[in-house]
Amino acid sequence: MASSLTTFTDEAKIALDTLSGRATGLFSPSLRLGVTGLSRAGKTVFISAFVHNLIHGGRLPLFAAQKSGRIARAFLEEQPDDAVPRFQYEDHVAALVDDRLWPDSTRAISELRLTIEYESASGWSRMFSSGRLSVDIVDYPGEWLLDLPLLGKSYADFSREAFEMAVLPVRVDLSQEWRALSAAVDPNADADEMTARRLADSFAAYLKACKLDERALSTLPPGRFLMPGDLEGSPALTFAPMPGLSERRARSGSLQAMMERRYEAYKTYVVKPFFREHITRLDRQIVVIDALQALNAGPGAMADLERAVTEILACFRPGRGNFLTDFFSRRIDRILVAATKADHLHHESHDQLQAIVRRLADRAVARANFTGADVDVVALAAVRATREGTVKQGRETLPVIIGTPLKGEKINGETFDGKTETAIFPGDLPEKIDAVFDVSGPDHRQSPDHRQSNDDPAIRFVRFRPPKLERTAEGVTLSLPHIRLDRALQFLIGDYLA
Repeated sequence: MASSLTTFTDEAKIALDTLSGRATGLFSPSLRLGVTGLSRAGKTVFISAFVHNLIHGGRLPLFAAQKSGRIARAFLEEQPDDAVPRFQYEDHVAALVDDRLWPDSTRAISELRLTIEYESASGWSRMFSSGRLSVDIVDYPGEWLLDLPLLGKSYADFSREAFEMAVLPVRVDLSQEWRALSAAVDPNADADEMTARRLADSFAAYLKACKLDERALSTLPPGRFLMPGDLEGSPALTFAPMPGLSERRARSGSLQAMMERRYEAYKTYVVKPFFREHITRLDRQIVVIDALQALNAGPGAMADLERAVTEILACFRPGRGNFLTDFFSRRIDRILVAATKADHLHHESHDQLQAIVRRLADRAVARANFTGADVDVVALAAVRATREGTVKQGRETLPVIIGTPLKGEKINGETFDGKTETAIFPGDLPEKIDAVFDVSGPDHRQSPDHRQSNDDPAIRFVRFRPPKLERTAEGVTLSLPHIRLDRALQFLIGDYLA
């Protein structure tokens, strides 16, 4: 699908941008790493932990260059793109370490350059390599990425698919008010700004309701309706799908014509520049997902997460170029799908979580016809907020996780205060992976009180505060604890440091 998102003119601009970047890279090797995921999946925490552990020499036994002592140092440098906001690494680490608060979610694109000085493991490579790699980390909301398929869809296509999604069992009650309002409006009526605003506001409210924890849905374009930024209130964000549109051209001056024009403006001025200026410049990519939140909400949310990952993969340009083509076109040759918050489970369930994500990723790869790049999965916690233990319950010994739940989190009728450490048995993940995605079961409507089938024990994952970190006698904070962050680093950048 990615090949259909640009015109010949777009491709020419992309080729010139790539050529300029490659020419600079001959003297200063760099790797552009994209980090995306849907809101609250943990992108900001992942980047902060990625950088902090490299700068501070964290424990990374599966990261070969660090384990073998070949990394001399890692440090932050000025980023190459002056027009892109800087990722505020220092503020995010202060929130994690000093305040024990999770940093704010990604609301817009940002960038950070981390430079690594290292010694190659190969004597031959040491002769020709500078032993220096700059990793340009590009952080952007997954909701924006899910807009890219709109570039290949007409307003009528977008409207039809939106209404088809809105009547799915997991969404039908949330979309009722918007669908009723839309049904009462004649697309052929004269264009009216207040009517357009009412429809857009109602549609946005429906999308926001889908995003709440109770449903935890993922496929919710247009993404800027959830994160409008400086576009809030603009005509490019004041449109909505309309039902029953014919294939005939809309009457000039009609409400449908207004909506269609604004939809096309959204694609032209919002979606296409994002794709051309950022997505086409990536070398590697990690897609961070919160599978536990979707599991909390049930099979409908898991199926929707799979749909979102499918559409995300379809937007990338996978493949491996050669010496000549790489000067004019970047291709993503490795993508990691990472299920975060593995620390919210006992390690005995990590393999099952990874198997669930593997199934999701494999089906998404097949549905997206995604070929030419290595795709791997991992269950990780970029910052580990819990430790493990056991508790006695009668004659049974239960594996538990121990940490400080966030203020307001609830389990078994208890509301936590954000200060008290407690031991929690989070439950077992379903043994039958197919059941995780089966929306035809007894819980297919996803009501808050009926999220699990009778065959599987209830599971409930609560969110924890960041850990309390120790400091050395000199006052230096030790590196952020993690689960499998080193494995992610090895897959994403390890070969560049070999």
